[in-house]
Amino acid sequence: MFEKIVSAVNNIVWSPALVVLLVGAGLYFSIRTRFVQLRRFGLMTRLLFRKKDNDSEKKGVSSFEAFCIALSGRVGTGNIVGVATAIALGGPGAIFWMWIIAFFGASTA
Repeated sequence: MFEKIVSAVNNIVWSPALVVLLVGAGLYFSIRTRFVQLRRFGLMTRLLFRKKDNDSEKKGVSSFEAFCIALSGRVGTGNIVGVATAIALGGPGAIFWMWIIAFFGASTA
């Protein structure tokens, strides 16, 4: 009984509808934020590598450390294995579509 319920939910969640929903959300947020992933790229880079001004900022986490922490939370073994599997099953074209999805997904992050 429980297995049938999980299987039914699995078939709904992992369907083409999920891809459409994720791409749609990425497009919506990209347009709504006026493509913040491009507009604020320079600011992000400057903030990421800026030097600390005074001793009071020595406490806590630097911008670069915060970036590394956030990146480690997003990139895991599942993503690494997922990319390798996509390349093995879909060929080099899979990387292009992963870049496109990542670009629009950046606005939802």
